[in-house]
Amino acid sequence: MEVHLRDLFTRFQEQFGTGPGLGPSHGTCVFKVDGAPPAFIRSLFRAAAALFRTDPWKRLRPGHLLGVRVGKDADWSPAKRQPFPSVQFVGGDGGDLAVHLFRSEQDALRTTAARETRRVPNVEILRVVFLPEQLLSPSNRRMVRSLSLEPVGPEERFPVIDVARFTPASGVRFRNPSLDELRFLYAFLKAVALVHPLLHTSDELPRRGRLQCFDPFIETVDVDWPPEVSRGWNNVAVTLSHPPGETYDERKPSLSPTRYLDPPREELPELETKAAPPPPRTGLRQCAMCEKEVQGEQSLCCGRCRAVVYCSSGCQRQHWKESHRSICGLYKAMMEREEELAMNIFFFSCLLDHPCRWLDSVGVHQKGMWRRICSCYSHCPFGLLPARTGGHGESWGGLNDGEFPPDAPFAAYHEGAPSIILLSGWPEYYNLRSLPMTSPAVVILSHPLTVYHTITAVAINCKNKLVKGRKVIVHYLGPEGELDWLPAFTEIGHLLNGSGSVEIFMVGPEVPGNLSGTATSLSGGRVKVTLVRGLYQEEFPSLPPADVAVALNCRLESYGGWGEAVETIKSLDAPAFFTDRSEVACAAAKQILRAAGLHITHPVTPNPFRSPVRDRAPSDNLPSFSNGFIFGVNT
Repeated sequence: MEVHLRDLFTRFQEQFGTGPGLGPSHGTCVFKVDGAPPAFIRSLFRAAAALFRTDPWKRLRPGHLLGVRVGKDADWSPAKRQPFPSVQFVGGDGGDLAVHLFRSEQDALRTTAARETRRVPNVEILRVVFLPEQLLSPSNRRMVRSLSLEPVGPEERFPVIDVARFTPASGVRFRNPSLDELRFLYAFLKAVALVHPLLHTSDELPRRGRLQCFDPFIETVDVDWPPEVSRGWNNVAVTLSHPPGETYDERKPSLSPTRYLDPPREELPELETKAAPPPPRTGLRQCAMCEKEVQGEQSLCCGRCRAVVYCSSGCQRQHWKESHRSICGLYKAMMEREEELAMNIFFFSCLLDHPCRWLDSVGVHQKGMWRRICSCYSHCPFGLLPARTGGHGESWGGLNDGEFPPDAPFAAYHEGAPSIILLSGWPEYYNLRSLPMTSPAVVILSHPLTVYHTITAVAINCKNKLVKGRKVIVHYLGPEGELDWLPAFTEIGHLLNGSGSVEIFMVGPEVPGNLSGTATSLSGGRVKVTLVRGLYQEEFPSLPPADVAVALNCRLESYGGWGEAVETIKSLDAPAFFTDRSEVACAAAKQILRAAGLHITHPVTPNPFRSPVRDRAPSDNLPSFSNGFIFGVNT
């Protein structure tokens, strides 16, 4: 009888146990993998936890297959090919949350069913299944405790990693992955956490039942190897695609320069006539070739990309020969994202043609913190705008009560337990603060909320500290107008909602000498801002160690003084994030960082807390917003 019950229980576990349809692993534990040092296991678990926090199961189902390529085929032994190049996420419709990696796309398709994994003989799957500690095997439980591994999620789950193989008799056999397979898995986990949010729901492909469809997608990011398994290479390029067979040559127009840096056809594109391309051509523009100023209504632009401004067809021909021929396609791709990047939810003008006129249009010209946006107070050093009485409300001068965030907790969270407020973008924030969409407060709030987005959404180590009620140290490089916008940084403390605290060190040559060393306490001490005058590389030794460094609207290519600062960032044992106004500026910044030996580990993505007000360079029409795009290193 006992044997019968044991067999029955085993069959029950194999059908309903860990992972949809696969059953539990038996005695597998990555602690037993030959050559896998404890430090690497910790790194692997941190990478799995970072992915778990991004919750890919909200959108991804087993039918959404991803292709993955880590480095070159020759990097992987013994077969000299990618070990698990096809991936699916399981559990989004119910069951244990897991990631399955397959030897081929055909294997993935053969085993994929709506609710469970089919048992196809001789198919091997590398699994990462997230389980509560009480469901771990004894060996995995001992590993978790001996290495002090941190759980994730409200149920405090840990990843269980094994390789499952279906037998001809419909059974399952389990083994430990090899060290090479774990290295492959690590690179995939780090990359997919960054990339899967970039998948866009397709407007052209119909839904397949409850399964939404995504546009074809491909993206490559650099992943830093942990030093204990680097094997002489600091990083590796990881390419993710959907569907798995998607290639750069076949992809639709996108932001990647890989396709568009090829020279376009030889003939010169026509100059666009005055048939008014977006955005409106008003005010003074500047010829990209000769730098001659020309009235907006008289300016001409490239008829193919519609991005570059000229004064005449002669200048266009010369510019085409010298440089524009090679980048026209890339500029065209950037211009095609105008509508996607525009934030049409706000009911005020979102085109900054002239700062004073725009400020007048929203009723805040020469008032409160808004004085720093135009040049009317350029004679006043940053941080030293003339003080005015009236407290927090006067700082938002020109806006009525209810049109700016109060210096008070969020009403919906005031009585609840301490927990940081996670935001997806401006609509959610405006809704929580009950702000009308006519309020232009978003323009100033872009700076503090970009910092908040960094420490709670993209810098996972900072979020973990805040959740545990600890302090996060932020090194804020190159502040200018922000020195007059400190009242807006109060909002960071209210968004923390009782969890942890943030200390920001604003370091830069624009900090007035009489303010250097001063500290401002905001949000009842939840946020502290200390101003430091000087160059970051010189002041860095005297600062507390950073949990994260930020440089907003950095313009790396415009300032020679960034060179030594970048070298200092390279020495940080912490992530650093940058924002810039346009994709062209981000591309230039990436080249500077790479030349310094820093690899982009958080790809260039639109910042959900960018300013919705679009500005323009004099000689191009490329989409440009304050804090428009974000990217990072050392993550």
